[in-house]
Amino acid sequence: MKCNIKPLADRVLVKPAEAEHKTAGGIIIPDTAKEKPQKGTVIAVGAGKKDEPMTVKVNDTVLYGKYSGTEIQYDGETYLIMKESDIYAVIS
Repeated sequence: MKCNIKPLADRVLVKPAEAEHKTAGGIIIPDTAKEKPQKGTVIAVGAGKKDEPMTVKVNDTVLYGKYSGTEIQYDGETYLIMKESDIYAVIS
């Protein structure tokens, strides 16, 4: 996925995962009841701060807080831009 947004310093650009459309039992969840995803894919990373290199990489799948980051719209897509410290874990 190519994106022309380049985060600065310790910021990370994340593409949130799609919200679940069905429960495990097959019940369809209406849009108004869907939980905000707390998982996404790193699209771009900043250069880091002096003495603090970035630890996440492009294409990492990450977990972040429910209210982390700022939602932005770019080229018809929704992204989150957040500090690396808002990321809780990398899923391998």
